[in-house]
Amino acid sequence: MLNIWGVMLFIRLSWVFGQAGWGLGIVVIALSCVVTTVTGLSMSAICTNGVVRGGGAYYLISRSLGPEFGGSIGLIFAFANAVAVAMYVVGFAETVVDLLKENNAIMIDELNDIRIIGCISVVLLLGISVAGMEWEAKIGLLIILLVAIVNVFVGTGIPASTDKKSKGFFNYDAKIFMENLPPDFRDGETFFSVFAIFFPAATGILAGANISGDLKDPQDALPKGTLLAILITGVTYLGVALSATVVRDATGNINDTIATGMDMFCNGSNTAACEQGWNFSSCDVSSCKFGSMNNFQVMTMVSGFGPLITAGTFSATLSSALASLVSAPKVFQALCKDNIYTALKFFAKGHGKNNEPIRGYVLTFIIAVAFIIIADLNVIAPIISNFFLASYALINFSCFHASYAKSPGWRPAYRYYNMWLSLFGAVLCCGVMFVINWWAALLTYAIEIFLYVYVTVKKPNVNWGSSTQAVTFVSAVNNALSLTGVEDHVKNFRPQCMVLTGAPKNRPALLDLAHCFTKNYGLCLTCEVFVVRVLHPSIPPSHTMWLNKKKRKAFYAAVACDSFRQGTENLMQASGLGRLKPNILMMGFKKDWRTADTAGVQSYVGVLHDAFDFEYGTVVLRMNQGLDVSHIIKAQGEYTHTHALNERLVSNSTQFQRKQGKGTIDVWWMFDDGGLTLLLPYILTTRKKFKDCKMRIFIAGQPGRVEQDRMKSLLEKFRIKYADIHVIDDITQNPNSNSWKMFEDMIEPFRLHEGSKSTTLAEALRKDNPWKISDTNLQVRLNELLQENSRAANLIIVSMPIARLGSVSDHLYMAWLDILTKNLPPTMLIRGNHKSVLTFYS
Repeated sequence: MLNIWGVMLFIRLSWVFGQAGWGLGIVVIALSCVVTTVTGLSMSAICTNGVVRGGGAYYLISRSLGPEFGGSIGLIFAFANAVAVAMYVVGFAETVVDLLKENNAIMIDELNDIRIIGCISVVLLLGISVAGMEWEAKIGLLIILLVAIVNVFVGTGIPASTDKKSKGFFNYDAKIFMENLPPDFRDGETFFSVFAIFFPAATGILAGANISGDLKDPQDALPKGTLLAILITGVTYLGVALSATVVRDATGNINDTIATGMDMFCNGSNTAACEQGWNFSSCDVSSCKFGSMNNFQVMTMVSGFGPLITAGTFSATLSSALASLVSAPKVFQALCKDNIYTALKFFAKGHGKNNEPIRGYVLTFIIAVAFIIIADLNVIAPIISNFFLASYALINFSCFHASYAKSPGWRPAYRYYNMWLSLFGAVLCCGVMFVINWWAALLTYAIEIFLYVYVTVKKPNVNWGSSTQAVTFVSAVNNALSLTGVEDHVKNFRPQCMVLTGAPKNRPALLDLAHCFTKNYGLCLTCEVFVVRVLHPSIPPSHTMWLNKKKRKAFYAAVACDSFRQGTENLMQASGLGRLKPNILMMGFKKDWRTADTAGVQSYVGVLHDAFDFEYGTVVLRMNQGLDVSHIIKAQGEYTHTHALNERLVSNSTQFQRKQGKGTIDVWWMFDDGGLTLLLPYILTTRKKFKDCKMRIFIAGQPGRVEQDRMKSLLEKFRIKYADIHVIDDITQNPNSNSWKMFEDMIEPFRLHEGSKSTTLAEALRKDNPWKISDTNLQVRLNELLQENSRAANLIIVSMPIARLGSVSDHLYMAWLDILTKNLPPTMLIRGNHKSVLTFYS
């Protein structure tokens, strides 16, 4: 209550009712109470949904909506409390200056005197706060404040003296009440501008939440204390305001009386005073110094003993200033402790056994002094209203959001709340903000959005179980369920890759390239197979954290199986959720196939066959230096440079993390696989890292422009951008002796296991299609053509040859892949599942 009964109670409440009249004045108080009551109900629900620690509104919002909302509103709320210190201190200084003016003791002028007294006062308050004496100070101030309020009610019952009547006070009178009933807005004031000035008088409802960390049982104390304080202070505001019984304008001159019997001539705006025997008609011509519209010290004049009201004003202003001076640093310290804004970590440090935020006190002091320099209560108050309304809007929205998410963890002990009432409170706060001052509201929300985006981008390492996470989960489940009812369509095809990386950091080049395909397009699932019986539960979370740290939009999945092939087969069958499942298997080339055991080679080739059986597209990436860097990674995840070979491997493994310079992506489209071999390189050209690379298309065909024109027409229908189309018409030539010898040497150890087409079949193929030669010769010849045409390409993409199961041995098939991609820039072998992924039609 001390924080709610602030500066407005004694030095602005009469002015509010003078401007708005009794009718709209009650609406001002009622609207304020509606906002604070709804917010109090929402706050009570949040506070009783678990243990509440220090941090006030920031803690409530951040733990409910997450660090993005909490971080943005935490700064604004802490700043609002710091500015509130200035508002209350300026109110105190105004009262002191009025006393100095009455005694002709002005030091410089009224404005500068307010600044001087305000700065001295805030220094003294800072000393009380740092010394930890605020509770003792508040108890004394509360007693004085209660006595002063009683003094006002007593004063309204004491017959008014001539001096008081000259200043517009006539005790209770129905005619004065009726005259003051309608509004009389002056000096450009409106209902909402008056509301903006009064509203800070209702904003102390978060005082309990701000010191929640110091309460013995905040779950029980906060709801009861907050709602009871709103009720008592609301009734007090209405009672004190209605008891003022003061006309709007008065001269203060005891000689401005009307002779007895002349009241029949009374008319105009001062009829009630005229009927009481006083002539204040001069106020219609020139401004007067007294009356509820002109004198901010009306309460002092009305009361039974004026000095008590002055003491009450001091008590109300200083107590509220003290509460805000304590709240702002504690809220700010809680925000800094969470390390949401790393630059503010300096203010997280506390001192003493109570961990007092001394640095926060100093910062709050500096902000308060800066606003005290304004020295105008009517300017400072709307700023406070704007910031507090923004805080209240988010508290109400937090309660609504937590209820809407329907998380099992949302079980507030306080039951007297309603999610739709909380939403109404949030909308009401936002609406009032814009009506009060639309540009200030826009500025406030612009700051909030900027801070929200900043925290979102920085991604602080916190997990508070917020309702935002709950809503995200529910939304993801609902969206996944809605996808199950949608049939696949070629226009909606998206590359969704299952990438056999092992540990994601072991094959960074493979992951980076897959990420280029799937980022903002589709699903990327990094997979690892452990040939063990049981998977250690700590492995998946550690790899997921690594992916998040490296900002890779990918998931991690692992299985424990008896063999690599069986594990991969399980992953291909079980991975995904509904239609959100992989459709492309991506893996690295098995560089050690010649030295590996037969079972390992069979398992590798078998995985490719399994992928086709499960209707997956396949992608195999080969880089000269290899893909696996696990043997040169330290335990901390950093690279160890042992010799030049490893240095090149490390450099190559990160080459897709860098922007590719001007160059080409060469696509050798040898077979129609549904269009996957064309779609994936096209997606790469849309990425920032590959935007300077042009796509060149190579096809096999007969000499002449017929094949080129046909391909050009096809690509234009597919809306695939390309730089050049090259028709390879000399693919029928046999490979040179050196290339063939290299291949012969490669397969020599495995010749007994080789299988090939019959001579008769080979001759028939040559006769029907003269540009098609045997599969083995084709791979060797293609490598020569790749060396000749694509040696300088940034990336080469080639249609993957497929070996008919049972006709070609696993080692021969590996030899095909090896000779095809040997001594080339990074090369991807791609084969679709023969389902169309490109279409002509819109």
